[in-house]
Amino acid sequence: MALCKILLDSRAFTKEEMHEMLDKLITCCVPKSNQKIVQELIQNEEFHYIEPRHKTVFLDKLWDIGQAIRNSQYVEIKYQGIQGSEVKTRKLMPVAIMFSEYYFYMVAFIEDKEVKKNFRVLEDAFSTIYRIDRIQGLKNLKDHYKIPYKDRFEEGEFRKRIQFMYGGKLRKVKFTYSGYSVEAVLDRLPTAKIIEEHDGVYTITAEVFRDGIDMWMKSQKDITLL
Repeated sequence: MALCKILLDSRAFTKEEMHEMLDKLITCCVPKSNQKIVQELIQNEEFHYIEPRHKTVFLDKLWDIGQAIRNSQYVEIKYQGIQGSEVKTRKLMPVAIMFSEYYFYMVAFIEDKEVKKNFRVLEDAFSTIYRIDRIQGLKNLKDHYKIPYKDRFEEGEFRKRIQFMYGGKLRKVKFTYSGYSVEAVLDRLPTAKIIEEHDGVYTITAEVFRDGIDMWMKSQKDITLL
């Protein structure tokens, strides 16, 4: 039941995909004696489920990217950026699949030096993030890449520092928080540490990627960047 609730709240899939996943999950993972109970507990939320606006079926792409990561294969994608920008072709080294705020993303590296010249900061050129539903064409290439073990990409460490799946330079921030629940801030920023507290005002530090944290902080009235 918990997994069904999480799936529904993710709003990551089309209605048809969501119904199919829920049916399979209940049929395969819930004892027959409890299946009707679980179905009744989620039926209203399932009935009113709102699918993402892109209405894109992308599970095959998700699987192909996963295979490329496992086999250290390059991929070539045709990618549609934000707000109707032109479709771009990229040759990439995919290193991770991640999920955040309704969407699945591919984290990849670009080797093309000409492409890197157009990045806003140099660090952006090393690790780029692509929404998988915006990938219009995907081809797993025959050539392979090799990343030394010591330089391997670690999704867990990346996840701690990324907000809203926006890149940018890794930096340390320091801010004060005076709201109702400091726990919510610590859950949102896994690298956050409270260094001081006085009369309900917390001074907090965190290590994060730039653009996402800026967006989040501007939306929080109880946070002041130091």
